[in-house]
Amino acid sequence: MALDAGRIERDALEILDQLCRLPSVSAEGRELPETANEVEKLLAAAGFETRQLEVDGGPPAVWAEQRGGSEFTLLLYNHYDVQPVDPLELWDSPPFEPTVRDGKLYARGSADNKAELAVRLAVVRALLDEDGRLPITIRWIVEGEEEVGSPHFEQIVRANVDLLRADACLWEGGSALLPDGRPEVGLGFKGALFVKLAVRLLATDAHSSIAVVAPSAAWRLVEALASLRTADGRARIGGFYDAVREPTEAERRAVAEQSGSDEEELREVLGIDSFLDGLTGTALRERASFAPTCNIAGLTSGYAGPGVKTVLPAEAHALMDFRLVPDQTPEEVFELLQAHLRREGFDDVEVTVLDSAHVGATPFDHPFVRRVVRVAEAIAGAPASICPLAPPTLPIIDPLQRHAGVPGVAAPDNPVYAGCRAHAPNEHVRLEDVGPAVRFTYALLRDLADGE
Repeated sequence: MALDAGRIERDALEILDQLCRLPSVSAEGRELPETANEVEKLLAAAGFETRQLEVDGGPPAVWAEQRGGSEFTLLLYNHYDVQPVDPLELWDSPPFEPTVRDGKLYARGSADNKAELAVRLAVVRALLDEDGRLPITIRWIVEGEEEVGSPHFEQIVRANVDLLRADACLWEGGSALLPDGRPEVGLGFKGALFVKLAVRLLATDAHSSIAVVAPSAAWRLVEALASLRTADGRARIGGFYDAVREPTEAERRAVAEQSGSDEEELREVLGIDSFLDGLTGTALRERASFAPTCNIAGLTSGYAGPGVKTVLPAEAHALMDFRLVPDQTPEEVFELLQAHLRREGFDDVEVTVLDSAHVGATPFDHPFVRRVVRVAEAIAGAPASICPLAPPTLPIIDPLQRHAGVPGVAAPDNPVYAGCRAHAPNEHVRLEDVGPAVRFTYALLRDLADGE
């Protein structure tokens, strides 16, 4: 039976509309069990054996399995939770009422990560319609905490290793097609350390007139933060770069051969004329992939409302994240951060770990990598753009590899692009990107049924 991509696309968009109406905001604990139930119903209706995996303190993850016609077992990873919608007033349509306009479907969670889940499920349903069974065995894990760092995912993996074993895994995917028509394949993601810095110097906020004789928590924290990096953005934390492994020649070559076609699109989304230090092309991509970061994600202190309030803040807080590269670990970087603050005289700055994740990657020469790349290139008719280490963090990779021994990739089965505004108001997917994601997913599941 010939592939009816249009029918599968329509089915995927119907599933996406259904999923995006569920306000599954993990940061706010909104409708997570309800959304897990709906995801489970969708998978069960497609012939999967399902169950919900739970650990203390976390929302349920949905597990599913369906035996196929070959011995190959593929694990699919997705998440059903989404980011908060604030600021609501910047949305052009209600975030949980999927709206199509100008060839795009707008809704919170559409790009991250419900469209990919919808594409995969629509392809599965099409294969079942065509053959009566899947070409391979599929196991699926859909969690509800990715947007808050997957804090319970490792516990879920440890408690359910046998349910999650597979020959390979598809993580959250890359772009099905980049602006130049090349498919994107990701082999790994950076690690991360998320911390909160806190300073309290007074028993209570005070009138700002006494700032000349009383200490300021806000200034103290700003000074501590300023000590962490140089003006050109390099971290000043002693030993921070000692463990950083130089990229291999194969990794450098892959980055040099990557598509740079979304560079201009990203600048437009960010509203900037140029990247730091005027970086462009290979140099830009190398820094994005192989350089660790030291970032201030948020600052709070004193008064930030309308008008004027003459206040000397008693306390100040900052959220920071560090994106880590091989062979840095969050545990070592946390120790180095604490040591730096002590050495610089900021013993009064309290540092708390909020979350962390280790680097996770699959080698270039793994057979599954070669297979995904081959199928992607055949479907797109263009060479794959291979990213050895993507700038974001995907915390689920390390637990799956370490406990279940499952290699994986971020495959081009995700209908997203650089301007989809994931995590921002007016998040969306372009309808034109659904077709390429469908065609790749369909071809890969067919291909995996055959021997290497």
